[in-house]
Amino acid sequence: MTSRQTDRPDRRGSNRSQGAVLLAVALGGGLGAVARYGLAQWWPTPPGGFPWATFVTNVTGCFLIGVLMVAVAEIWIAHPLIRPFLGVGVLGGFTTFSTYANEIGELLRPGEAMVACVYLVGTLASALLATVAAMRLTRACYDSLRHRRAVR
Repeated sequence: MTSRQTDRPDRRGSNRSQGAVLLAVALGGGLGAVARYGLAQWWPTPPGGFPWATFVTNVTGCFLIGVLMVAVAEIWIAHPLIRPFLGVGVLGGFTTFSTYANEIGELLRPGEAMVACVYLVGTLASALLATVAAMRLTRACYDSLRHRRAVR
């Protein structure tokens, strides 16, 4: 064996774990997409109206990703497939940038520029605020819980 062959890591195990990650993302993505579709069917947008279903989906998804990221990165030692399944899969499939962009385009066609602008800026601002608020709230709840346990 040459030194080059012995220095190379064994990739057989990583292929197996990579397959598990891909499966977790695919299953989670399917669940998230079905949930998003169900919400859109339950709460349809009238022509020229504000797309509330997509707005709520994206803001809620960003809030939940904020909670998840603090939980798995700072609080809880999670199974390695939790983040790909819930974060990339479920919440990635649930939230939707493409629908958001398409709805902005649809609102611009009939001349609903004001609604399109409110939706454009409102979604971005609300999603960012939801993520930051969720991260801070999750940390505060965890710190409060830890403090209560320490007092006992």
